Amino acid sequence: MNLFLCIIVGIICLIMLKSLLEFIQGEKTEHDRKMKASGFSIDMFYTLLVIYTIVMMGFGLIYFILSFQGILLVEHGELRQVSVLGSLIHSFYFSGVTLLTIGYGDIIPIGIGRLIALIEALIGYILPTAFMLRLVIQKSE
Repeated sequence: MNLFLCIIVGIICLIMLKSLLEFIQGEKTEHDRKMKASGFSIDMFYTLLVIYTIVMMGFGLIYFILSFQGILLVEHGELRQVSVLGSLIHSFYFSGVTLLTIGYGDIIPIGIGRLIALIEALIGYILPTAFMLRLVIQKSE
């Protein structure tokens, strides 16, 4: 992989990591203090939605960028050459299905894509837990 692609993948990973850490560590705001009585914060829900979107798009872009180095995603068990737009669509679709832990099995990663998909699925499992933990902590304060 050339240096430019490594830098782009690194930047995407840093943005995703920063977003996840800010969500998990989250600072208390005046609005959070007002919302603690209800037990549900619409702001927290929107934050979770934005975090899911950032992570899904970030991993989708990583799959897409890595697809230029070789075929990373296999569709229905066949290696297919698709257009750039088709590759982008497959990358985002696979990322969403993996992050939300649906895993239809119609697109399968190969090579390093398996490790990346495993990390993404792990994040998909952890995010709802972090969301609930923040709600519980917010409610108890």
